[in-house]
Amino acid sequence: SDLRQILATKSVENIQFLPFLTTDANNLGWLGYGCLKGDGTLITVNAIGAALQTLYILVYLYYSPAKRPVLLQVLLLLAVVVTGYGYFTIMVDPGTRLTHLGLFCSVFTITMYLSPLADLAKVVRSKSTRCLSFPLTVTTFVASSSWTLYGLQLHDPYITV
Repeated sequence: SDLRQILATKSVENIQFLPFLTTDANNLGWLGYGCLKGDGTLITVNAIGAALQTLYILVYLYYSPAKRPVLLQVLLLLAVVVTGYGYFTIMVDPGTRLTHLGLFCSVFTITMYLSPLADLAKVVRSKSTRCLSFPLTVTTFVASSSWTLYGLQLHDPYITV
């Protein structure tokens, strides 16, 4: 719905960028975890999610009047991804790599779910929930519940979190 709104109004007004940026980073991390674990479900879902979030970021950047802050945030995301890849590839022992990456992804997922709290101050100040996306909130709840059940089924504590 946010993407439709951006395309319809040709504006990013009242749409927060941070939740989508953290979701993209989250998808990329879990994609790496899925590749390392050899889990086709994680690979498929997170590859599609990362592609869609990257598309959203490109559309947001295109319609954003202040491109510099958006670009800086994207560059920070890329730095985190490259640093993380280097760390897990070079510094972490292959025997513990899956555990370390799972823990990292779990922490990043928690961060992703906390990022909408950045909107909370705006909601309190304006006494309006206009900047909050109800469909995104519901979808996030359903998706996180599904992943928790999937993690329980696999006995994977990182996916469960």
